[in-house]
Amino acid sequence: MKIILEIEGLKKYYGRPGNQTKALDGISFQAAEGEFLGIMGSSGSGKSTLLNCIATVIQPTGGKIRMQGADILALKGEKLAEYRGKKIGYLFQNFELLDHMTGRENILLPLSLHSVSGKESQSRLTRLAEYLEITDVLEKFPAQMSGGQKQRVAAARALIMNPGMILADEPTGALDSKNAKTLMEKLAGLNREENATILMVTHDSNAASYCKRILFIQDGVIFHELRRNLPDESQRDFYGRILNVMAQLGGGSANVL
Repeated sequence: MKIILEIEGLKKYYGRPGNQTKALDGISFQAAEGEFLGIMGSSGSGKSTLLNCIATVIQPTGGKIRMQGADILALKGEKLAEYRGKKIGYLFQNFELLDHMTGRENILLPLSLHSVSGKESQSRLTRLAEYLEITDVLEKFPAQMSGGQKQRVAAARALIMNPGMILADEPTGALDSKNAKTLMEKLAGLNREENATILMVTHDSNAASYCKRILFIQDGVIFHELRRNLPDESQRDFYGRILNVMAQLGGGSANVL
């Protein structure tokens, strides 16, 4: 098992000493290559702060983050740009597509920024568009797409650079149940068939049931870990265990998610 992400004693404090909010208070964990890892917690628990620290959107107060052995907190200039552009792919809740660009242009934008050849770009686009079933919307603008189509276009954009890890922040949050299921099946398929490494923040227990492992965060610390039983625990059974953990730890989903 090759470790791709290492988080050690990660802290993020806001405010002055004596009146601080501890968004992250010493979180440590590892993620292996090819893992589908979920992060769950209530609003304000620190899960999105964690994701944004890994994405280098937020500078932590302390601790270490290593991606594929590199200390990402020490990256500057071109090396930081390469990390953001090539090593991670970010999938946002609200899609973050550029309205004046077609689906094709949105997906290919990262490749053009990193001077990938036209032939290689087209090859990657064709493969992802077919897998994500968005070939018919490549020439459409975001305003002409459904929510599910937008999120699958956004997923293609996050994947087009073949990143070491996909960071997904509430990817089903703006989708109805049908489109959420479609997206999660596609992400799970990429994890299973392409060995894609995915770290997903979610409040949705149905979405979380596609993961192989879940870390529950509360008040900036990890308070429980749930791992899918090997070798072949069904999604339904794993979903049931997620609900049991929520009941035990919070007395109901409102307190845990």
